[in-house]
Formats: sequence, C-alpha cells, structure tokens
Amino acid sequence: MSDLFELAMPWWEFLLRAAVVYVVLLTLVRLSGKRTIGQYTPFDLVLIALLGNAVQNSLLGEDHSLLGGLLLAATLIGMNWLLGALSARSRRLDRVVAGEPVLLAHNGVLYRAALKRENISPADFDEALREAECADIADVRLALLETNGRISVIKREAGKKAGHGRER
Repeated sequence: MSDLFELAMPWWEFLLRAAVVYVVLLTLVRLSGKRTIGQYTPFDLVLIALLGNAVQNSLLGEDHSLLGGLLLAATLIGMNWLLGALSARSRRLDRVVAGEPVLLAHNGVLYRAALKRENISPADFDEALREAECADIADVRLALLETNGRISVIKREAGKKAGHGRER
C-alpha cells in the first residue's frame, strides 16, 4: 500500500513523457486524414486513447503508483484544454490542428481527385448525397469534407440544376 504514492521516476519525467506522446500521436492522427477519425476531433481521440493508456500504466506498468497515473491524466487533460483554448484564439493553429474543409463538388461538378486524395469511397459520397436528398451530382451546389470527417452537401436551388453532373 505504501507504493501508491511512490513514483518509479521523477515527477517531471511523467509530464515530459505525456507531452511528447500527446504531440506525436496528435500529429500522426492529423496526418492520417479526416475520414479515419470520423466525428471526433483529433485532440479528443488522442485524449481518449492516452487517458486509457495512462490508467493502464498506473495499474499494470512499471510504475504502480496512483500518483503516476494521476500525473499523466492531469498532464494530458491540461494539454488538451490548452490546445483547445489556443486553437479557439488562433485561426492558424486551428488550421494546423483541425485542418480545413475540402471541396469535393461544386455546382454539379464532382472533384474525383479530391475524393481520392481524402480516401472517400464513391459509396460514402453517395450516402452523403442521399442524406442531403440529392438524387444526382447535378443537384449539388456544394459538397465539403468537414474537419470532423463528415461530408456536408448543400443542394442547388430548384430551377438552377445543371443539365448533367460532371467530373473533374
């Protein structure tokens, strides 16, 4: 019971390890693309994964202390909060962390290269069209891959449909 608060390494090493792992995993998740993270923001996904690992390490890893797990959890939550606060204040940082929406279609023209680059299958794009009640690409005024991985589709106004859907 006495080892609950006895750390196997200096306290600052817990903070350093948590910070490095957080930054590396956030970078990897961000580079993996929007579609792999679905509805989660990159920092939410990293936080969930690292919190689970921090608790597991405090129970099963070389450091069996409760204090070690709590230090890791506090560091990760603090970094997540700080990144969120900084992203809310800096458009540039927000673009780096969350990315920007990607144009997939505009005025009835489908951008196949964008679909391919973002790893969006035709089935996924067709599903988004159905959800927006668009029968055809010609019905689309704008389709965007949002930063959270969702595809937003805005229909054309009635009477402004193109004759045929096109592709680029």
